[in-house]
Formats: sequence, structure tokens, C-alpha cells
Amino acid sequence: MKIGELADRVGVNPKTIRFYEEKGLLPAPARRPSGYRDYGEEDAARLSFIRTAQRLGFNLAEIAEILAFKERGERPCDYVLSVLDAQVADVDRRLGELVALRAELVALKAKADRLPADSGCYCKIVEHAGTTAPATRHRP
Repeated sequence: MKIGELADRVGVNPKTIRFYEEKGLLPAPARRPSGYRDYGEEDAARLSFIRTAQRLGFNLAEIAEILAFKERGERPCDYVLSVLDAQVADVDRRLGELVALRAELVALKAKADRLPADSGCYCKIVEHAGTTAPATRHRP
């Protein structure tokens, strides 16, 4: 199948397929006599795998590692589990940050009406938050 057919089948842009080829995630396809790329079912399955792995939060380097395991005839499951453990820990951390941010926003909104009138500042609410926010907080 041509690149456009593969892209439609898997639900990606043809440029994405070329990018994956450039990064080594998809092998270089066979070429038709006309020069067009010619993809097979194995390419569609691999591309679907890549998209599913991305949806699960795997980055391209991690996906490349999983694919390399398969190409070596090894099972990647232990590696995948270690990446999943790290992802769960990261999600837990970000959830904690979001809960803290939500509490800060709710408290700020409750104080907004009691803040002194604007005195040449950009916005009294945002500037008040800047004077009371923890210095180590990072936006998720």
C-alpha cells in the first residue's frame, strides 16, 4: 500500500510516517518501480503499535527500545514494566502538584474580592498570588 493508504488506515499524517522512518522506528519500505513507497501489513501493525505506545505515554526513545527488543528476539516486558512504574510515579507526582495548584486557585479566588483596589498594577489577583506562592512550585 502507498504511504497515503497506510496513513489513512492507521490514522496518522504521511509526514508522521516519514518521520518515524527517519528516526528508525519504521524500516525503510520497499519501493515500487514508480519510486513510491510500498508498505505491507507488518508496517501497518508496527505503526499501530507505535501509536498505541505513544497513547500510553511512552516516548519515542522508549518505543525504539521496545522495538529493538523484538528485533533481537527478546521479550521487552521487564523493560516495559520498569517504564510503566516510572510513568505511574510521574503521574502521581503531577497529580499532587495539580491538587495543590487547585487548592491555591480556589483560595485565591475566595480572596479576590477582599484584595486592595488596583494601584497601577497589571492585575491585583495575579500579583497577590505572586507574593504568596511557594517559590519551588513548578507548573505541571
